[in-house]
Amino acid sequence: MRQATVTPSGDRIRWVELPGVEPARLFLHGLGASSPVYFAAAAAHPLLAGRRSLLLDLLGFGISDRPADFPYTLEAHADAVAAAIRGAGLEQVEVVGHSMGGAVAIVLAHRHPGLVANLVLVDAGLDPVTPARGPGVGGLASFTEEEFLAGGREQTEEWAGPLWWSTMRLAGPEALHRSAVHRAGGTVPPLRELLLGLEVPRTFLHPAADGEPVGADRLREAGVELVAVPDCGHNIMFDNPEGFAEAAATGLARQAAGA
Repeated sequence: MRQATVTPSGDRIRWVELPGVEPARLFLHGLGASSPVYFAAAAAHPLLAGRRSLLLDLLGFGISDRPADFPYTLEAHADAVAAAIRGAGLEQVEVVGHSMGGAVAIVLAHRHPGLVANLVLVDAGLDPVTPARGPGVGGLASFTEEEFLAGGREQTEEWAGPLWWSTMRLAGPEALHRSAVHRAGGTVPPLRELLLGLEVPRTFLHPAADGEPVGADRLREAGVELVAVPDCGHNIMFDNPEGFAEAAATGLARQAAGA
């Protein structure tokens, strides 16, 4: 395990690192998840192995610190990740981001363009989510912070189910709620517009059963490669490890225009 200080208060992001050649790869988990859990098997897959790989837990989640005074906006997450990348002695990384981690990855590439060489989004949400009681980002965002701390976390455990809760329970309560609220609200400009404006190679993996993401034609026109992965749900790397590894490896091999 490695770590880097990422806030003026001394809060630390931690990651599990797999040795290999550079450029390094950075894996970012979704809301309530943990990158060593969600990406270890994928990063070690023969199609993806051999690169220096950082399986990083966002601030507030997994093995990273859980400060109660951190805002947990997508922008704050991205800036903390950028500090961790630099703390690891890296100048540029390829980024694989799942779900909310994909949203953080988009903001990271927008705010720190020199740090990101390639972007693979794994069923990442690109649009605001309407808060509504029930599983997912919208369910967590439907609580006020006071409600969540007073009992909403226990309700969320019932909604999440044992697989998701196994890592969600490690998250700081403020981190979990605020991250959900800010993911639901999105960014200004919107995440979708940020993605369309990036100049790095971008690949979007989605479950084939769900059909193409909203705005697929515009994404393609902007150079985003859309890849349908069969036999999977939202957690593509769990449900179809071979399909995920093949799609991710293809996306990571893409070169920037003019390179």
